[in-house]
Amino acid sequence: MHYQRILEEIAAEVRPLIGQGRVAEYIPPLAAVPHDRFGMVVRTVDGQLFAIGDAHERFSIQSIAKVFALTLAMKLDGDDIWLRVGREPSGSAFNSLVQLEIERGIPRNPFINAGALVVLDAILSHGDELLLPFIREAAGDDSIGYDVVVAEAERETGHRNRAMAHFLKSFGNLHNDADRVLDAYFRLCSIAMSCAELATAFSFLATGGGSIATPRQAKRVNAVMLTCGVYDEAGDYAYRVGLPAKSGVGGGVVAVMPDKFTAAVWSPGLSEKGNSLAGTMALELLTTKTAISIF
Repeated sequence: MHYQRILEEIAAEVRPLIGQGRVAEYIPPLAAVPHDRFGMVVRTVDGQLFAIGDAHERFSIQSIAKVFALTLAMKLDGDDIWLRVGREPSGSAFNSLVQLEIERGIPRNPFINAGALVVLDAILSHGDELLLPFIREAAGDDSIGYDVVVAEAERETGHRNRAMAHFLKSFGNLHNDADRVLDAYFRLCSIAMSCAELATAFSFLATGGGSIATPRQAKRVNAVMLTCGVYDEAGDYAYRVGLPAKSGVGGGVVAVMPDKFTAAVWSPGLSEKGNSLAGTMALELLTTKTAISIF
């Protein structure tokens, strides 16, 4: 498979989309990111890495980091984590308070904000600062860390997240202090990585877990990514892309083809659903041109 040539073709075909869409203006540092950025990486299961564009520039991965949190929580608590959070698509906004009240404090899935708060709470019950070392291990890079400017902006603008944390606490589904969980959440969303680093860090999901997770856990995480990983656009992603994927409002998306490759793409302009416009098209073109998807 000539991945480098395919990436070059994809970059040329998505160029009209680059700069379109909106950025996450409610987080000021994300609003300041140049709209013309585009990077993409494919990393094969045998370790070959193919890249194009701004593939080595770090950006705020935002909700993509929730995949690492879920994986670590599953390692620490096993299936018990599913007693506190569901596995179904939300059908509502990722920060919906209404849905959380209707379902009496059990978030619909671990990738909406309320679900991520519960997952982080589970991790914090085992100790502080467990997640960043876990992500560094997955990426094989100890330089990965938090963007303190983004973390502070998350903290200053995170009023709805505060409401959700205290809502969860009122239903008994947050065991630690709400402010402690919120601080962990704001830092989680501020982690900065490049497409190359993300494709490497997610490779455990393409290789059956490796040293990061068991094969059963990797299978389960991929399944939840397929159904819940791209906000309220899972059906369209399954139809167009055909890969488990996780997106973030920083404009990044990571997709996994088990036993074949991981792909990561970054373009800040977002669709109405909060997913990268150019990134989504790039992944659709990848599976079209390679004729490789899970379907």
